[in-house]
Amino acid sequence: MADWKKICCAIDFSDQSRFAMGEAADLSRRFAAELALLHVWEVHAVSSEILLSKFERAGARLEEDMRRFASEAQRMVGRAVRTVILAGTAAPEIVRFARGGSFDLVVMATHSRTGLPRIVLGSVAERVVREANCSVLVVRSPTERTD
Repeated sequence: MADWKKICCAIDFSDQSRFAMGEAADLSRRFAAELALLHVWEVHAVSSEILLSKFERAGARLEEDMRRFASEAQRMVGRAVRTVILAGTAAPEIVRFARGGSFDLVVMATHSRTGLPRIVLGSVAERVVREANCSVLVVRSPTERTD
């Protein structure tokens, strides 16, 4: 059985990532593992001035969203959780953060896109599974499951 001591949960503040966070919090509690919530803010800007302007407008909202998720996770785990907001492209930043932080497990949601949306957008979860140097748990929310 795995001995997970450091768990990273990638969140995008969607209902699906809230469900994945619940799974990560449960594992953190059961294994007495450290839990870090990671949000990657994907910004597409043509200049550093536009990037800074976008961040200033979005920063307070992102921090408030992160506080809400962290508060919920802390109640589930029974102790403090770490929060990190990075700017960049989701999959590479998640992989880089997990490697740099020596995490044992990455937990993340899937949005189950198919067809053209998946071809155009790619699958963040699929790329993290391929590139991470630790275990990755991809969680589907109950509303996405097909029997």
